[in-house]
Amino acid sequence: MSSLHKRLPPLDLLIAFEAAARYSSFTRAASELNVTQSAVSQRIRNLEESLGIALFERGHRSVRLTASGRAFYSSVSLALMHLLGASEQLRADEGVSKLVVATDTSVAAMWLASRLHRFQQAHGDVAIHLIATDDIDECFGEAVQLAIVHGDGNWPGYECRLFFEEEVLPVCAPDFLAAHPGLSGPQDLSEVSLLDLEYEHWNWMNWSIWLTEFGARLPIRRQILRSNSYPLLIEAARRGQGVALGWRRFIDEDLLAGTLVAPIPATVKTRFGYYLVRRANQPVSSTWSAFHHWLNAERDAQTLYSF
Repeated sequence: MSSLHKRLPPLDLLIAFEAAARYSSFTRAASELNVTQSAVSQRIRNLEESLGIALFERGHRSVRLTASGRAFYSSVSLALMHLLGASEQLRADEGVSKLVVATDTSVAAMWLASRLHRFQQAHGDVAIHLIATDDIDECFGEAVQLAIVHGDGNWPGYECRLFFEEEVLPVCAPDFLAAHPGLSGPQDLSEVSLLDLEYEHWNWMNWSIWLTEFGARLPIRRQILRSNSYPLLIEAARRGQGVALGWRRFIDEDLLAGTLVAPIPATVKTRFGYYLVRRANQPVSSTWSAFHHWLNAERDAQTLYSF
C-alpha cells in the first residue's frame, strides 16, 4: 500500500475507461465527461500502455471490450462506486452533528437500542455512532464522547455519574415456574437448571456470587448453559430453558409483560452500577448535552416492575 501512486493508473484514466466501457463508445464517454473524443481515446491508450494490455478492440466506428477489458471493467467499476459512495457519505456528513456513544452489549441490546429512535425523532440532525462492546478499553476509546459502563464509578481522568444501580434477581419463563412449583427461596435453586454468565470482568455477577449472598452453594451439575452473552442467556430464559439472573432495568419490561417471572422473592443489590462517563475536561457540546438529558429522561420515565 506504500506505493499506490506508482503502481496504480491515474484516476482520470480509470474514469475515462469506465465510461467508455459502460457505453461501448468513446464518443458517448467524451460527452459524459465533457471532453473531446480524442481526449478519451488518448486516455484509454495511456491506460493500456501503463498496463501492457489491450482493453478494447477497435473497429471502424465501434469499440468493444477485450476479455481482459471485461474483467478489468468489473473491478474498476466496483472500485469507483466505492469511492463515489465514500465521497457522498462525507458530503452528507458535513454539517451533521455526530456523537460517539459506547456501552456494553447488554445495555446496547436490552435497553438503549429500543429507545434510540425516540432521540432520533426529536434530534434528526444528530448522527449517533453506537459502539457496543464488553471491552471497557474500547468504551474509553479516544473517539468516544459518552460511555455507559459497569463498575464502581472510579475511573481516574473521567467524570462519572451513576445512571443505574445494580439489582439482580432470578428470572425464568412462566411455564418453567409452573413446572417447578416448589421454589420458595435461594436454596431451592439447586434443584433447577441454571443459566449462568461467564466471567469477563471480575465484578460481573454470576450464580456463584449471587447464591453466596444467601449462604447457598452453586449446584455445578445444574448449570446447563454458560455464556458471556447476557442477552443470549435472557433469551434462553424466555424460552423456558432454565433460571437466569436478571438485571433490573434490562428485564423489567419482560416482568411487566409476563414473558419472564421472578420465581423467588429475593434480590441482591451491589455496590456497583452503570455510570455515564466522559473524559474529564472534555468540551460539552449542545449535542452531548441533548443526548445526556435524553438518557436521564428515558431512565426516569421507565416503568419498573413492583414485587
